[in-house]
Amino acid sequence: MEMIFPILITLSLVFFVYYKVAILKSDDKLTQAYLNAKSRICLGGFIFFFAVNQYIFYQTQISLFIGIVFLILGGMQLLRGFKEAKHYKAEWQRLNKE
Repeated sequence: MEMIFPILITLSLVFFVYYKVAILKSDDKLTQAYLNAKSRICLGGFIFFFAVNQYIFYQTQISLFIGIVFLILGGMQLLRGFKEAKHYKAEWQRLNKE
């Protein structure tokens, strides 16, 4: 159980960097917006899992308060990323009907 959050933190950070690099390689604005939404999901996951991990590791009152702030910020990033990804994916499918 101790190792699951560091693994999730590392994976979300790696995917965040992957999507940011993929944005630079793409010329299509819609694809860039979709990849940015996916990177936002990874960033939100990173912040969220980091907050949970810090509270589990330290278990102090200050880590609880900071963790709550990070949980809220991470949750907001996750929610916005999911909404944006859903929108841009639907827009891409609408434009690329065959």
